[in-house]
Amino acid sequence: MTCMATTNHFGIALRGWRERVSPGDCGVATDGGRRIPGLRREELARLSGLSVDYVVQLEQGRARHPSAQVVTALARALRLDPAERDHLFRCARLAPPATGNVSRQVPARVHQLVNRLGDNPTAVFAADWTLVGWNGMWSATVGDPRTYGWDEGNLVAAMFRSRGGPAEVPIAAWPVRSWAGDEAEEEDLVADLRVTAAAHPHDGRLASFVDHLRRSNPRFKRLWSNGSARAHVGDRKTIEHPLVGDIDVDLDVLMPAGTDLRVVTYTAGAETTGAEKIDALRAARDASRTSPSRLNSEMPKVG
Repeated sequence: MTCMATTNHFGIALRGWRERVSPGDCGVATDGGRRIPGLRREELARLSGLSVDYVVQLEQGRARHPSAQVVTALARALRLDPAERDHLFRCARLAPPATGNVSRQVPARVHQLVNRLGDNPTAVFAADWTLVGWNGMWSATVGDPRTYGWDEGNLVAAMFRSRGGPAEVPIAAWPVRSWAGDEAEEEDLVADLRVTAAAHPHDGRLASFVDHLRRSNPRFKRLWSNGSARAHVGDRKTIEHPLVGDIDVDLDVLMPAGTDLRVVTYTAGAETTGAEKIDALRAARDASRTSPSRLNSEMPKVG
């Protein structure tokens, strides 16, 4: 339910969800003679451990500042999904509860999104920038990810490999250069990773990953200490392709609603040289169908 433009966002959401939920789903016995759907206020109060009067005050907007414990109890009683629970917290002017570990699951609707983007190089990353899937055009454009050699299949770990001189190891199968420069690209990724770390404070694997980079890489340590926190939304890049030469592309980062996955796609403007080169790679892929594609519900570690 969407908050309306009124002062009592919390009460509107609470009442709507109370009237929506089935009493039977909540373990509430009914006599079959109910004339109004959903839970009664007294039933919601009992399920959430609150007084009936307090539930009335919340719905009417007379109680304005419910605690996190109260909102959690109401969300549990109403069987809210995570997005609705977070909405209720925000309506109470509270931060939603932190989530657990970073998910590497790729929901079916994200599969569908990647399929619709199939003509463009597309990859799916977890919120910590672990690569969890890619399509055939990604392999055709920046090489098979299984050849990248990323530590734990993670882009951030790859970005902070030791650099130095022309013999440095490319991030992908061949060089992919940010127009903004290495420093700006690294800062964008670190700022995005900080957002993920704050959202998943109990993920031990993520905490260990960040701690290792802070101890082992001075560049990462410096960028982590500057406090920048923002989502990485895109970039402009040049792919130094061994067959068709340099390809200038836009990189866009999509975050499908209800997930914290990063869907990364490369596109080139219509009627540009970059578009012509991607078209040539697509034609070669279609002719041979040898470019590997990997997009499963749970991708094995790439590395």
